[in-house]
Amino acid sequence: MASSSPENPIVRLQRLWRSLESLPGGTWLFSRILGWVIPYTGTIGANVKILKPGFAKIQMRDRRRVRNHLHSIHALALANLGELTSGLAMLGTLPANTRGIPIQLSIEYFKKARGVLTAESHCTPPTVTEDTDFKVYADISDATGDQVARVTANWRLGPIPDTI
Repeated sequence: MASSSPENPIVRLQRLWRSLESLPGGTWLFSRILGWVIPYTGTIGANVKILKPGFAKIQMRDRRRVRNHLHSIHALALANLGELTSGLAMLGTLPANTRGIPIQLSIEYFKKARGVLTAESHCTPPTVTEDTDFKVYADISDATGDQVARVTANWRLGPIPDTI
């Protein structure tokens, strides 16, 4: 019997992005679907603005649901935004037979986060032939362009085993 590899979920997301991005409301719809597929990430209401292999740009509105007692955006909402941004940028570069999972997440905070935030991540992952750790950074800025945080996500990349 021939072996086959299961389809990498990011391949389906990339196809969905390509089919929706140019439609009116398409990026909004994609963002809602992404939040439904990844329920915890959906809680921050992130809006994907740009998604291409090696680059993601995602925005998050400042609203009560993501605020803390200091009337700024909660630290873990920022971490969630950064992890999502790093993951979409990085996973979009991987071949269909490669998977990735975050194994460590850290964040530096530079100032209180308020207003619409924009997270950006650029990366070029290595060629993966065995389990490999790879750090991806996501920088988060406010509407004035000031950096409010930087997320470092350490991703474990590896080949998807063949199934019979």
